[in-house]
Amino acid sequence: MLGGFLNGTTKTVSGAAIILALSFLFSRILGIVRDRMLTGTFGAGKDLDAYMAAFRIPDFLYAFLVIWGLSAVFLPLFSEYMAQDKEKAWRFVNNMMGMYALFLGVGSLFAALFMRQLIAFVTPGFEGAQLETAVLLSRLMLIGPLFFAFSAITSGVLQYFQKFVAYALAPVVYNLSIIAGIVFLAPSFGVFGVAMGVVIGALLHFFIQVPTLLATGFSFRLGFSFADPQVRKALLLSIPRTVAGVAHQLNIIIMVAFASFLSVGSITIFTIAEHMYYFPVGVIGVSLATAAFPLLSKAGAAMDMKSFSLTLFSSLWRVTGAALLAALLLFLLREPLFRILYLSGGFTTENVKLAAAVFGVFTLGIVFQSVIPLLVRAFFALQNTIAPTVASVSSVLFNIVLAYVFLQLGWGIFALPWALVISGVFQCLLLSLLLFIVLKRNHVPLRGISHSETKP
Repeated sequence: MLGGFLNGTTKTVSGAAIILALSFLFSRILGIVRDRMLTGTFGAGKDLDAYMAAFRIPDFLYAFLVIWGLSAVFLPLFSEYMAQDKEKAWRFVNNMMGMYALFLGVGSLFAALFMRQLIAFVTPGFEGAQLETAVLLSRLMLIGPLFFAFSAITSGVLQYFQKFVAYALAPVVYNLSIIAGIVFLAPSFGVFGVAMGVVIGALLHFFIQVPTLLATGFSFRLGFSFADPQVRKALLLSIPRTVAGVAHQLNIIIMVAFASFLSVGSITIFTIAEHMYYFPVGVIGVSLATAAFPLLSKAGAAMDMKSFSLTLFSSLWRVTGAALLAALLLFLLREPLFRILYLSGGFTTENVKLAAAVFGVFTLGIVFQSVIPLLVRAFFALQNTIAPTVASVSSVLFNIVLAYVFLQLGWGIFALPWALVISGVFQCLLLSLLLFIVLKRNHVPLRGISHSETKP
């Protein structure tokens, strides 16, 4: 019975979007519970600031070596190879797993050896015990990226076969594991117990998808070769998105570095508000984009531009309407929402008011940020990784300049969300322009698509 539930196939974009939206919703709710428990247990102080900052190096390693390039190329290429020959497609999966295991093994070893210097770069405002805590936490969390890489590859296969249940459960068990770390390990190990929960969650994020992966017909094979044309093609296509991934992570690192110079607790408050910002973006934007991606990829591989355009524009209608409503409600309810969710323990009324005010700025960018994942995946489905990379890198550079200028103007912590919102609007508009140009060149019909045609 459980196997049948996990292996179920979702036939439509709407059905997949509902499953993914529920997953993202539940996962984000757990994320809020997790953050409340963290702030209630540790307060907006040095330990929690160190914990939040400790994610930056493992996340950078994962983004640099895996997620940005892999998410861009895996599903479109897997779709192409499946249409040609199943054995070729399964060989591609094993090659990707072997290649990224090697990359992450070497990268993690290098990061562990030079972690003190890396953390000092990320958080120049840290010193003494706080710096040492962040170093040790980051080294422990380096275990996670390898399993997230395997999970990302597995997720691509499950999306192709439209088996979204196990994929949707992965972030849920990840957050549950962190919450378990707070409840059961933090009393004995402090903030290090929470980091143990993060590592265990990364393992579960992958292993919960393995039974469904095996049910698709896949079997693990060790080894890979850089000479394999599949590997070479994937690497070449992933280079632009890897550049974008590096830029994105550097952006986050610089935001954390800026916040480390502000008052104690600024990193925690900014991170809490940012997590809430990505709540509607994940539930609405990412879920709809993820649900549409397999159909976009298959249509792109077959050069079926009519199906491509119908899927794209129907998804745009849905995400824009839902995100606009969510942004309005969250802006109006921001302070009571934060008071209910986070006012506890060491997180004071002043902390709550400041976090709610920071989030108020973030709500202005929810619609644009929710549209971005769908626009980016439309490029990926056409095996175009250069255009979204140009938009991403340009946005990052714009954000860093804006944040620096706003800080110099004395905006304090509000400099960071304002810079992120404005640069996000810029990225969305630039992606729209570039996608319009690409679609016109591919003769995708942009006129004559009525709203009724875009309904599921």
